Amino acid sequence: MENFEQLGVKKQFVTAINEMNIVTPTNIQAQVIPLLLQSHTDLIAQAQTGTGKTAAFGLPLLHRVDAKKKEVQGLILCPTRELGQQIAKQLFKFTKYSDKIFTEAVFGGAQIEPQISALRRPTHIVVATPGRLIDLVKRKAVDLRKVHTVILDEADEMLSMGFKKELDEILSMLPAVENKWLFSATMPDGIKKIVKRHLSNKAVKIEINKKRQVNRNIDHQFLVCEESEKLHVLIQMLNSDPHARGVVFCKTKAAAQTLAKQLKAKNIATDAIQGDLKQVERDKVMRAFKNESLRLLIATDLAARGIDIADLAFVVHYQLPDKDEYYTHRSGRTARAGNRGISLALITSAEIKQIRWFEKTLGISFKQIRRSK
Repeated sequence: MENFEQLGVKKQFVTAINEMNIVTPTNIQAQVIPLLLQSHTDLIAQAQTGTGKTAAFGLPLLHRVDAKKKEVQGLILCPTRELGQQIAKQLFKFTKYSDKIFTEAVFGGAQIEPQISALRRPTHIVVATPGRLIDLVKRKAVDLRKVHTVILDEADEMLSMGFKKELDEILSMLPAVENKWLFSATMPDGIKKIVKRHLSNKAVKIEINKKRQVNRNIDHQFLVCEESEKLHVLIQMLNSDPHARGVVFCKTKAAAQTLAKQLKAKNIATDAIQGDLKQVERDKVMRAFKNESLRLLIATDLAARGIDIADLAFVVHYQLPDKDEYYTHRSGRTARAGNRGISLALITSAEIKQIRWFEKTLGISFKQIRRSK
């Protein structure tokens, strides 16, 4: 196995990431880092969340930034506030022993004024959600003219959240850009259009475990019951291992809210995170879940974007998702950083065919489990 120094990463970054327990490069890091360090290039990488993407693009980006120049040189676009903050935090930790490289995260759903004043300080890298970035450019609060590297992280998520127009606009306003690196778990048509329009036709393509889109450390299970029995089954499962923490997925906001109420009534420390929540409320729920005062998070597919919490024992699909990639995104919330995890679908007998479809299209196998009486 190679280590990061052999991949070409500078010693001061290696020291910092080793302290963060990032020692052996993941598949994507081993493939992407040497390539991005060697030359200016466009890159299309198909990889899931949880594969170590931030270091894969973050380390080469940090190598390219000239800390002496007080101008924005790198731009990272991502779908959610949580992911943006997480990336900025990681980059900050990576630079513990190197020249000070300043990263600022900006996102919608928060007041714009504090972000404008933060950008007045020397900033080398901006991590942004697309809508907020355009607002800041219009207000002349951020200057992208010297940006040489732009990264689209979770590009498919940005599209599914309706940011296609903004992405086109941002990618068209970077006069000095030399590197465009796109990371996406899936490659829908919208992404292919962006690639065709904005990336070089010589762009390098890398696919990480195409057939194995879903993390191998996840045990996929399903349990067949009536719709009316699901709550009882879920409570049984939670009682069987009182310390296990996880996320339960519903398809709609209303279903998520109802389920959270029902579980609270049974004294299970839980809360729902769904699209109607104001950012302040969402942050409060996420904080409570991270510091473990909540045991369970009920989420809808869109609201769960960017959640990254270590040590989740399970994910429960209380209702099956409509899209294959949602199953991948949902189940990928467990089994982070080499741990094992369970992804359990509670289904009616009519939905067994959907489970078989997931098996076929995602290259995974499900085990049917029986109810404990």
